[in-house]
Amino acid sequence: MVVTLSLSGCFGENEVSKSTEEPTPFDSLPSTTTWYHYPGGINATNASLGFENLTGNSTPFPALGTYYGIGDTTFEPTIGVTSTGGIHFASFGGAGSGTMVYSSMDQGQTWNNMGPFNPILPIEVGQVPSSNDPYIYVDKWTDRIVKFDMHALTAMFVEYSDDDGETWSIPFSAEGYYSPQDHQSIASMPDVDGIALYDTIFVFCINTGNSAAGPQCSRSLDGAHTWDLQRPGYPTGTAQCSGLHGHLAGSNDGAIYRGNPSCDGPAVYRSIDGGYSWTEHTITTEVPMQDGWHSHEVAVATDEAGNLFASWISVDHMPWMAYSRDQGDTWSEPMMVAPPEVTETGFPTIFAGDEGRVVVGYIGENVDNGGWSGYMSVMTDAFADNPLITSVAVNAPEDPLDSTDDCGNVRCGGFGDFIDVELDDEGRPWIALAHNVNGELGIVGTYVYGPALYGDLMLLPEITAGGPSTL
Repeated sequence: MVVTLSLSGCFGENEVSKSTEEPTPFDSLPSTTTWYHYPGGINATNASLGFENLTGNSTPFPALGTYYGIGDTTFEPTIGVTSTGGIHFASFGGAGSGTMVYSSMDQGQTWNNMGPFNPILPIEVGQVPSSNDPYIYVDKWTDRIVKFDMHALTAMFVEYSDDDGETWSIPFSAEGYYSPQDHQSIASMPDVDGIALYDTIFVFCINTGNSAAGPQCSRSLDGAHTWDLQRPGYPTGTAQCSGLHGHLAGSNDGAIYRGNPSCDGPAVYRSIDGGYSWTEHTITTEVPMQDGWHSHEVAVATDEAGNLFASWISVDHMPWMAYSRDQGDTWSEPMMVAPPEVTETGFPTIFAGDEGRVVVGYIGENVDNGGWSGYMSVMTDAFADNPLITSVAVNAPEDPLDSTDDCGNVRCGGFGDFIDVELDDEGRPWIALAHNVNGELGIVGTYVYGPALYGDLMLLPEITAGGPSTL
């Protein structure tokens, strides 16, 4: 027997059993809630595709998602992050108590109700005691937290804080001139032309509920104190086929963008004069908008180099993304950014960091009626010929955020019309979600660890995992 084995070894018949498999870039990156893939849901760990392009900014990094409960309910959750590391989340208190801002100064580990509280009534009551749609935005150039509340589809109130919610301004009125005043979104950009009394110009846009009237927008030149007369948020004389829009995004170069379908497909509207006038830029006619609840929602973001990104849900119920490197004049081919296992999605949102680094957030499910999860799909080089996408689910499959059959295509629970995603200054993404199964509680998803989207491309420091125990 010894002779036979020796001879067979000499002839090479047992070479396969003696050798080991070649190592791959993914050998040390196991996780049941993390996927490495290319656009179109192509599994990047498949050795038959080769690993030659997984270098430089497309190097795979370990990544793991988690979430933390804020301690209160939410509706249409929005989030803002200051340069101090403060994470600020809009809760939903309902009529009588108003909305509150919950803040964390320790990377989501603990949360505090920062008001703003009514100075006369009990501490549980806000300065704006009734809000249908709470909205939080942080001006990333000045760290001003702006809290927007919509009341009864007719009035808007604005409060702001310059110290992570420790103190707040009084409510300033931002009533519009059209009704309804709904689906508000606010953003800012640097005052590059010197026309304002503040370092940045704030712009907010609303849905009129009327395609003919289209979205209407207003700007503030004095830090959100007073607001211009509302004007059309699209080129006058241009037919409009939707009055709804996604979150606004301001750019370092002074441009501001609003995602909204044109009559031809998903589109971005651009203003380069502080939100006073707008131009229309259709992204694609080949990958149309979903014909459902998210038929209006085009999410937009700009990176530090001024590149523009947009994401939307298409007719396949999957999240698509495209980018423009010339302020929306021309666009890349759209790419589907969900991992292979995901079969249906909804509620797209997007944010960008340093040049070419972007995170797309959404909810999704991989088995019909299997429960919905919160996803973040990250590209550390979106401009690569075949960009690597690292996708994480922030919740485990046995801990779904919603169990509604068609949550991705209907208004469901605390998700309302939209969700939100942001980056902190070290490049860690934070996504605002709702845990509907546990009573529409506000939760914030993030990395336990993963690649940084600002600064050196490196693995972010590990933080303590959260999960259901934080609810």
